[in-house]
Amino acid sequence: MNFLQIKEKLKDKTVGIAGCGGLGSNCAVALARVGVGKLIIADFDIIEESNLNRQYFFLSQIGKKKVFCLRENIQLINPNTIIQAHDIKLDTVSIIELFKDCDVIVEAFDKAEMKKIIIETIAERLPKTPLVIGLGMAGWGDSSMIHTRQADNLFICGDETKEVSDDLPPLAPRVGIVANMQANTVLEILLKD
Repeated sequence: MNFLQIKEKLKDKTVGIAGCGGLGSNCAVALARVGVGKLIIADFDIIEESNLNRQYFFLSQIGKKKVFCLRENIQLINPNTIIQAHDIKLDTVSIIELFKDCDVIVEAFDKAEMKKIIIETIAERLPKTPLVIGLGMAGWGDSSMIHTRQADNLFICGDETKEVSDDLPPLAPRVGIVANMQANTVLEILLKD
């Protein structure tokens, strides 16, 4: 399948991205670059200088809402991608409302409790919708430990062990690898049909 055929197949696909930080912003950009037709992105946070080490934002965007800046950045890359941007802290109700018509959903949260909420909500309410999560990307090195594992409609990208801490901060190289693995997994799912 050549790139034009890939873009043709992806132009009518919708991907939901829950979180617009390191994983979400980089995954969304990768999906827009290859021609996914519609992205539904959701986040409530603002950009801080400390985010710039791993998130797809710029110095001039500090203090602004991540979700709206990500939409602007993606439109500069691929104006044909439709972006629905939602400034919201997701919960069980809004997860279903926003992502119920998505072909695939990407989890890109920082906090373990939010990861648990989206995994349980999708498994219970949208069990046929593939969910691609990131788990274990802190620190640096050990790239060979990063993998993708499938459990039914749940796809886990990361090393599944390294949690973020003061001594293992999230940094661009490993976060970027996992975000792009998430995007690659989404492509595998969408191009299978």
